[in-house]
Amino acid sequence: MNQNQILNQYNQGERDFRCADLRAANLMGAKLARCNLSGANLQQASLERADLNRCLLIEANLTASSLYGANMGFVKLQNSLLIAADLTKVNLQGARLDRADLRRAKLSGAILTWVSFYQANLSEVNLCGANLTGINLRAANLTKANLNWTNLTEARLSGAILTGAMINGIKLTRSHLNGLDLEGINLSGMDLNEVKLRGAKLKRANLIGTNLSNADLRITDLQEAQLKQANLHKSDLRGSYLFRANLIKTNLSSSDLRNVSLKETNLNLAMLTGANLSGANLRGAYLWGTNLEGANLTGADLSDASLRDAVITGANFRDTILTGTTMPDGTIHT
Repeated sequence: MNQNQILNQYNQGERDFRCADLRAANLMGAKLARCNLSGANLQQASLERADLNRCLLIEANLTASSLYGANMGFVKLQNSLLIAADLTKVNLQGARLDRADLRRAKLSGAILTWVSFYQANLSEVNLCGANLTGINLRAANLTKANLNWTNLTEARLSGAILTGAMINGIKLTRSHLNGLDLEGINLSGMDLNEVKLRGAKLKRANLIGTNLSNADLRITDLQEAQLKQANLHKSDLRGSYLFRANLIKTNLSSSDLRNVSLKETNLNLAMLTGANLSGANLRGAYLWGTNLEGANLTGADLSDASLRDAVITGANFRDTILTGTTMPDGTIHT
């Protein structure tokens, strides 16, 4: 079937073009909305600015095809091949690309709001500047993908692979990043308000000046992470591991730090007003000039920690272990 045949049949009301052979077909600007092209071979086809709205392209082969500016809203592309395809400025709003192969595809400037890329292969994909609001990228492979300046607000990335991905200027407000391996990642200065990072690996991550207010950081590995001047107001860090993390001047006011490991952590000049530190391990921690006003330290271990010049007005030290602790006035508790 050639391009003229498919267009003529479409104009006569035909919509079923399953398994059609349209290799290198010129369908630029074609009106093919709501047709079934599942299993079709569209390798190297020209589909620039084509109307493919709500089409079925399940298991279709679109390798190296050109879809610049095409309308592909709510298209079904599960298990399809889009290797090295040009999807620049394509409208894919609400589309399903679960388990699709998009290696090296170009998606810069594409509209990708509420798209599902579940388990899709997006390695080396260019998504620079794309709007990915609400996108489903769970378990997707984003190795070496270009995510610079993308909007991932409310996106679901749990289980995704981000090895070597470029993330300059990325927006992750209210996104789901549970369980991700982000060891050593640079997220400094980014807005991660209300982000979900439960169980994530952020060892040695750069989070200097990052906004993590109201974030879910339960059982997260943050050992040796750089959190200087970060905002963790009202964040949930229960059971997290922050061994030797840098929390100088960090805002942890009203945060939940129950049973957190803060051993040998630097909390100098940090804001911990109203924070819940009950059962926390603060052995050997540095809290010089830290504001602990109204903090709950019930059952916490501050052995050998330094509270020199700290503000402890209204703090609860019931059952707190203070062996060898340097108190605010410089005396050492015995």
